[in-house]
Amino acid sequence: MAEHTPDATAYFVPHHSKWPFVGSIAMLLTMIGVASWLNDAGWGRWTFLAGIAMLGATLFMWFGDVIGESNSGHYNRQVDGSFRMGMVWFIFSEVMFFAAFFGALFYTRMLSLPWLSGHGDGVMTNELLWDGYSAGWPSNGPAAIGGPFQTIPAWGLPLINTLILLSSGVTLTIAHHALKAGQRSRLLVFQGLTVILGGVFLYLQAKEYLHAYHALNLTLASGIYGSTFFMLTGFHGLHVALGTIMLLVMWLRAARGHFSRDHHFAFEAAAWYWHFVDVVWLALFLFVYVL
Repeated sequence: MAEHTPDATAYFVPHHSKWPFVGSIAMLLTMIGVASWLNDAGWGRWTFLAGIAMLGATLFMWFGDVIGESNSGHYNRQVDGSFRMGMVWFIFSEVMFFAAFFGALFYTRMLSLPWLSGHGDGVMTNELLWDGYSAGWPSNGPAAIGGPFQTIPAWGLPLINTLILLSSGVTLTIAHHALKAGQRSRLLVFQGLTVILGGVFLYLQAKEYLHAYHALNLTLASGIYGSTFFMLTGFHGLHVALGTIMLLVMWLRAARGHFSRDHHFAFEAAAWYWHFVDVVWLALFLFVYVL
């Protein structure tokens, strides 16, 4: 693997790339497809799938170009610093993304339901909108419009998944230290374990969803609790899936000898993302399952 360019004053500027344009087309197809699919257009589903496939191929080729530039020694420490700042701001945007959903959860529990039930300043709200409604959490809405449902106990699969994610953070940290120590075999073993743990988490979450829908009648239509539950846990599951793919790619790159002790920011970026996903799950476990 080539090292960083020795000229610290030269900032590498890549040649013109077609991938931003192709990626924009792919995202346009994806959004048109999903909107049409939700409105029962027969062609919407296939347009959505075509857009997703096109977007995946674009990212694969685009990232391949970046990896090739890195391995060719085009990136110096200035470029490395730009990548780090970019990843920091990306994770910050993800923090704000989940903050919006947690904010919706807290707003519902602490403000909306008390107002509807006539507590505090919501006496008039209760009389005019839902007279006689008594709030409780979890709620399926006034007049039980969401239908009866049961919640998922925190000390079953959610606790197991918590232990799995915490363990994956440990194995990933061991893999990172192995990389910095130049222990390639140890790196591959513990990185592989991290990927497996991510896959197990996703399998157990899918199993939990099936149980919720078929045995507990807990669905997206189960009032405000059902919608916030699946939005929070579902988007987190999507992030776990993306993080697992990232870690798998890092494992494949490590197996091909792409990283050195001093230059492995791609690996670090994936590790940062995974630890962020771990922290979000701890908040989910506490505020969604336990409290």
